[in-house]
Amino acid sequence: MIIAVDGPAASGKGTIARALARHYGLPHLDTGLLYRAVALTVERLGLDPSREADAVAACDFDERVLADPLLRSDAVGQRASIVSAHPLVRASLLQRQRRFAAQPGGAVLDGRDIGTVIAPDATAKLFVKAAAQVRARRRHAELQATGSSIGLDQVLADIRARDARDEGRAAAPLVQAADAAPLDTSNLSIEASVQRAIEMVEAQRNRGVR
Repeated sequence: MIIAVDGPAASGKGTIARALARHYGLPHLDTGLLYRAVALTVERLGLDPSREADAVAACDFDERVLADPLLRSDAVGQRASIVSAHPLVRASLLQRQRRFAAQPGGAVLDGRDIGTVIAPDATAKLFVKAAAQVRARRRHAELQATGSSIGLDQVLADIRARDARDEGRAAAPLVQAADAAPLDTSNLSIEASVQRAIEMVEAQRNRGVR
């Protein structure tokens, strides 16, 4: 069984995907970490994330970087949104993601284009979303917990800028797959969001469309 979980930044898709993986006993891949690894490698090599050639050169990153806590920083997330817009970067990371999805027994993947590009024939597809203001408050709380002094207004501006880049890029833009079930977490607790996600996956499995 392959479960595709897509959605914008701070929508809760990662938390939901991890919970689904635990519930069904499946391996999980946060595909955003791959793009964050490219972004962090670009930075460490002194390259320019806006130049496609520089970003592609960083796609052959050391696997150990995937465990680096710096990947979760907001600054790396912003650069990841830039490098992920390059078609050649997405093409370079495509097969790695598809191999993960195709492993025996299945997998859970979350990102921006799982249901549309990486695993279009997934058993179940979810599109997790939330209002920009809600997502900004969530991300702001996360950043405050790490000691960051960035203001809520700046976080909201960053969220909207990332949305614009993700939705407007030519290569695999962020868009809800036609057969994905929408899950708005704006007014739901984590527990309620996970429970609703499980119900949606079960409904899609029971339909047996794919």
